[in-house]
Order: sequence, then structure tokens, then C-alpha cells
Amino acid sequence: MTEVAIVASAFGAETIRRDGHAAWIDAARRAGAAAFEVRRELMADADVNNDALAALGARIAGAGLWPVWSTPDTLYRDDGALDEAALRAALDHGRALGARFAKLQLGAFAGDAHAAQLAAVLAQTGGDGRLRVVVENGQLAQGGTLAQFVALFRALDNSPEMNARRAIGMTFDIGNWQWPGEPLLLAAAALAPYVEYVHCKAVTGTGARRFATAPAADDPLCRAAFAWLPPRAPRGIEFPFDPLRVADDAARYVGWLAAA
Repeated sequence: MTEVAIVASAFGAETIRRDGHAAWIDAARRAGAAAFEVRRELMADADVNNDALAALGARIAGAGLWPVWSTPDTLYRDDGALDEAALRAALDHGRALGARFAKLQLGAFAGDAHAAQLAAVLAQTGGDGRLRVVVENGQLAQGGTLAQFVALFRALDNSPEMNARRAIGMTFDIGNWQWPGEPLLLAAAALAPYVEYVHCKAVTGTGARRFATAPAADDPLCRAAFAWLPPRAPRGIEFPFDPLRVADDAARYVGWLAAA
């Protein structure tokens, strides 16, 4: 059985903004989830400090779950430079929360020299093994192409910095590849060795008008992707539950993804 996380936004982005993350921890626990993903973009700025995050992390751990810290910040700025401040903030906040993963978007990664700089920073700040930095494929061409991720991990594999490859992994978002039109199964095959966390969702609509939705039990893309991706990588539910049957939806999809 694969561990399953519930991403807070699955309960509704506006619901989380209104109620706060803590109000939905028990719902994730009752659904049978192993983890709860906390989303920076759904939090008030006043709540993004180490004391508040430590208290939230303690409540998540007290419910028998482990946390994920997710930020929309990008690892690389638009000019292609490593955003060390964003990386260090993600590590700082993830550690305060007690998270297993600190997840960022990739951004405008553009070459080997940038990977060497990343490896050097991670060697200084991220080597304790308790918190994993993972970068996620996004919905834009910048930070959402297979070529960028292949180049990133190839460069890290070849970096002279100690433990460069082990210092960073990938969040593989099954649905997000469809926005920039990237080949999902080719990406799964190429990136599987680096995948440590999987975001699960189906996509409806076309062009820019695409939306996350729950996969059908026999969804061919999810099934095919799971065949390539490591079963040890926890799977996160990142599609909205039906607001009229949140508890039933949550339990059903946790059970499905754990066994799929």
C-alpha cells in the first residue's frame, strides 16, 4: 500500500482560507490519509512564521499524520538565477512545520552552472536528511517542460558537490503536464528515478481553460503513470472533493490511491 497525502486545497481553497488548515486535519485523519499538505498560498502572512508553523505541525503530528510544506515560490527566478532566499525560506518553514517534504516550483532553470550552485547551497543547508526539497512540474512552459527536469537532474548527477543527487527530488504532478502539452508517460519514464512525491489529479477542459478534477477509477493516464512511478513515493490528492460529500470522497479516494 502506498502512503496517501491529502492536499489542503482538496477541501476547497476558500474553505481553507476561511477555516485555516488546522480545522481540516481531523478530516484528513478520518479519511485514512498518512499526510496533510499545507499550502503557503492559502495562509495569511501573519501565520507564516516558525512559531505558528511549529504549532500547526504539532497538531498534524498529534493526529498521526506527517506534514508537507508547499510554497508557490520558484527555485529559479525569471532571469534564470537561483533564488537562494526562496530556497532557504522553504527549508526554514518546512523544518518549523516538521515536514517530510518542502515543495517548490522549478521556475526558469536553464543550465548546468545553476545546478552546481543549487548543489552547493543544498550541501550547506539541506543535508540533515530529515527534510527533502522537491521541485514540482508546473502548469507553465517555464518550469513545466520535461527537458528542464531532465537537464536539472542530469546536471545534479554530474555535480562535484557531495550528495547532490540525494539532496533534491521531484514532485511529479500527473495533471500539470497537460497544461504545457508535455508527454506524460515519457516524463514518467524519464523522471521516475527522481520522483519522491506524486500529485494526483485528472484534467478537464482545453487550452488555458483546464481544471483539476477527480480521476475515474479506471483513468488510463493515472494508471499508466503509476506503472512507471515508484510505488514508495507518497501520492497526494490534489483535486477538489465534492462539497456535498467531502468525508465520503476523501475516504474513497485515499483508499483508491493507496491501492492503485
